[in-house]
Amino acid sequence: MKSISFVIPCYRSEVTLPGVINEIKDTMKQMPDYTYDIILVNDCSPDETFSVIEKLCKENDNITGINLAKNFGQHSALMAGFHHAKGDIVVCLDDDGQTPACEVGKLLEGIQSGADVVYAKYQHKHHSGFRNFGSHINELMARIMLGKPKNLQVSSYFAAKKFVVKEMLRYEYAYPYVIGLVLRSTKNIINVDINHRDREYGASGYTLGKLLSLWFNGFTAFSVKPLRIATMTGTIFAFLGFAYGIYTIIKKIFIQPPELVVGFSALMSMIVFMGGMLMLMLGLVGEYMGRMYISMNNSPQFVIKEIVGKEAEFDN
Repeated sequence: MKSISFVIPCYRSEVTLPGVINEIKDTMKQMPDYTYDIILVNDCSPDETFSVIEKLCKENDNITGINLAKNFGQHSALMAGFHHAKGDIVVCLDDDGQTPACEVGKLLEGIQSGADVVYAKYQHKHHSGFRNFGSHINELMARIMLGKPKNLQVSSYFAAKKFVVKEMLRYEYAYPYVIGLVLRSTKNIINVDINHRDREYGASGYTLGKLLSLWFNGFTAFSVKPLRIATMTGTIFAFLGFAYGIYTIIKKIFIQPPELVVGFSALMSMIVFMGGMLMLMLGLVGEYMGRMYISMNNSPQFVIKEIVGKEAEFDN
């Protein structure tokens, strides 16, 4: 009999979380070939989410609640849950009910068919336009920077074999990016079609700032392509600048009257543009160096404030 660990990062989900747990329980009753436990990671939610988690842990002996000391982000919360996942298969899903726990069987069938990781694929996402735009950019970035196959769709609802999660846990530095960790662990990844639900309560916790931070995590922690792109861009503009200089000399000598002075506006535009490009590239290099500095100082992925439920009782 195989075991499943459900890992759910929680933020502002005091209303929706009980429904998600009940759906998992009802679904797993119909799957007697599996045992399961649930790990709820409160990412320092400002509402009563952790109080709800404590109540759920008291009512269910297979739920573990983890309370983080501050808001580290969804991917760090997942990594905290992975450290406490004991199942042969780890299933990650959202706390808002939009990822249907009742369809987890489709993910498990993909694992049983031989895949190492199975991602939910949504034909129609019931997110806001802003969130869908962010997901599209995230997909594009993962494909260009991380080598994600074009036909593979990644999402927050997925199942992974235990060895993949163990490999992901080897990454101990700050700024984890789960998609990048999965892609560097295995290429045996497939999609299964899952229905995406409307959000019944609240709004997405992803703001523009959090989305930008997520994208930076992806292409600075697991790829050097941005540096190579910056180098190539610099080379191209250096060549264009050299060619334009030759053209200016030829024009001055053979075409333009000596007494005519033109091109001041074009020159200033070029200086401003090149200055902006140089600052952008220096900022990119500084981003890499800053993250290296933070990693060298052993900045934590997450800090656990307390653990309640099944695992807390075992530790005691």
